Amino acid sequence: MSVARAGRRDIAVLRRAARAEWGPLLRTVRSELITARLRAIPVTLAAVCLTLVFQFVQNQAWGYHAIQDIGSVQAYEHLWIALLRTPLSLFVPALDLPVWGALAQILVVFGIAETCLGWRRTLLVAYVATLAGTMYARIGIWMGPQSPLGLPDSDKYVIDTGPSAAVVGLAVFVCWRYRAWFTGALVVGSMVFEVLFIKNNLAGKEHLAAILGVLVVCGLWEAWRPVKPRDAQRVTGRGHPR
Repeated sequence: MSVARAGRRDIAVLRRAARAEWGPLLRTVRSELITARLRAIPVTLAAVCLTLVFQFVQNQAWGYHAIQDIGSVQAYEHLWIALLRTPLSLFVPALDLPVWGALAQILVVFGIAETCLGWRRTLLVAYVATLAGTMYARIGIWMGPQSPLGLPDSDKYVIDTGPSAAVVGLAVFVCWRYRAWFTGALVVGSMVFEVLFIKNNLAGKEHLAAILGVLVVCGLWEAWRPVKPRDAQRVTGRGHPR
């Protein structure tokens, strides 16, 4: 019986930890989806459709160069060209990875972010993360392979990360916004592990740059937002966790 009681106590502790970690986030997502259904995630659905269209077109002989011209970002190009292409580069999936993985990431992470933050903040954070990765590629190549944070010169011809940097950045931002500290640390830790032991390349390091860019946004948000008395804090709607 003592073993059974200990097991029940452990389960109760895990349940409380899970509610503390994900409770406010899941309540917000559930409320928005029940109230508005698919109207709660219009940008997410548009992003999934756009990514699917880009994937189809770039795999056609007649469409590959067109997609590269509007959404391919490489570090050897002029910065102003990269900045013009960055908005659409977010929705161009990598050619060497299965598109279904990218679509699932966008649907889940963008969908959660849009229901919790609203579409404007979701797009803002996504583009901050993508731009951080784009700018890091240029800085890393300038630093050179002799630096632990640098990149080889050949990486200037490698195509940017596509939606993955935005997905990672949004995941970190939502975790910070809803104080899901363990999940946020797990996301950051997995990206660091990826670079150190699995994929020490441009894409992996751009993910870290995206995280750093989003953490800067989080720090600025914390510094600038007005501090309310504890008894005045309430759940006032989307994007305002307890």
